Amino acid sequence: MSSASLVTPKINRPNIVAVGTIVWLASELMFFAALFAMYFTTRAVQGPAVWLESTQILNIPFAALNTTVLVLSSVTCQFGVFAAERFQPKRTGAIWKVSSWGMREWFAATFLMGAFFIGGQVFEYASLAQEGLSLSSRAYGSVFFIATGFHGLHVTGGLIAFLIVMIRMSKAKKFGHRQATTAIVVSYYWHFVDVVWIALFSAIYLIK
Repeated sequence: MSSASLVTPKINRPNIVAVGTIVWLASELMFFAALFAMYFTTRAVQGPAVWLESTQILNIPFAALNTTVLVLSSVTCQFGVFAAERFQPKRTGAIWKVSSWGMREWFAATFLMGAFFIGGQVFEYASLAQEGLSLSSRAYGSVFFIATGFHGLHVTGGLIAFLIVMIRMSKAKKFGHRQATTAIVVSYYWHFVDVVWIALFSAIYLIK
C-alpha cells in the first residue's frame, strides 16, 4: 500500500465564529417576531378605523427614501465583503475610482448610509412628536416607537461594529483570513437588520 493512500483527507469544518453569529441572529429573529406579534395584536384590538386614523400622520415618501438608503447600504456592505475575501483592505487607486475600492472604502460608505438612516429616523420621530404622537400618547404610538426604536438600536450596533472593524483593520500589520472573517460576520448582521427593516416598513407604512 502506497503512502499516498494513507493520507487522511482534510475536512473543511465550518467557521465557528460564523456559525455562532448565525445562531445568535436566529435568536434575534425570535425577538423581532415578538415585536411583530405585539404590533398586529394591538392593531387587531384597536380596530381598523383607529389604526387608519393613526397612520395618516406617517410620512411614507420620506420613510421610503430612508428605507432605500438602508437597503442600498447592504449592496455597499457586500462589495466590502468581496474586497475582504480577496484580501484588499483599502483602495488601490484614486478615491473617485470606485472599482479600486477596498474593504475600508466600501464599509465607510455603508457606515455613512446607515448613519443617514438613523438621522432620518430621529427626524421622523421629531416630526411625529410635533403631530402629537409619542410613546405614551396612544397604543399606536407605543408599538410604533418600540418596534422602530429597537430596530434603530440594532442599526446603531451595526454602525459601531463597522467602526471597530475599520479601526482593527488599520492597526493590523497584515490583512488575512481572521480580518476577512470578521468583515463577513459583520455583513451577516447588517444584512439581517436590513431584511428586518423591509418587513417592518411593509407592516407599519404600507399595510393600512
